[in-house]
Amino acid sequence: MTMQDEDRLVAGTSQERGDNALRPTLLAEFIGQGNGRRNLETFIHAARDRGDTMDHTLLHGPPGLGKTTLAQIIAAELGVGFRATSGPVVARAGDLAALLTNLQPRDVLFIDEIHRLAPAVEEVLYPAMWKQIIQKAVLTDADGRQRSYWPEARVSE
Repeated sequence: MTMQDEDRLVAGTSQERGDNALRPTLLAEFIGQGNGRRNLETFIHAARDRGDTMDHTLLHGPPGLGKTTLAQIIAAELGVGFRATSGPVVARAGDLAALLTNLQPRDVLFIDEIHRLAPAVEEVLYPAMWKQIIQKAVLTDADGRQRSYWPEARVSE
């Protein structure tokens, strides 16, 4: 180790980001969002008690309030897998089909920035949800647009 290396605050080698270590993994560890958290707790317990999937859920609110973390917590609480993507990434219906075919039963699919999905992709996504091809989807809408056909867990400031 050289003198320059000893003076560094951060090692020069690549390190795994510790973001995930800071995120809560259970609903009981999640701080804030009182009403939304209580609603989610009810939804999760109901799904677990009946041994079924949780209904489609829309998490919406400004960036940085924990929508992704809540989606990961939902998956952990239900004991299922978690898959995340973003509206702009799913550019074609074929992209969505690839995502859907890789989901396991009851997996949580989190689509960030759902408002940026192409209309052609929306036309494939929504019927798939209604037919229970996607058994669980958590959708966010960064600009506040609301979808009225899913149970809501409002994420507020």
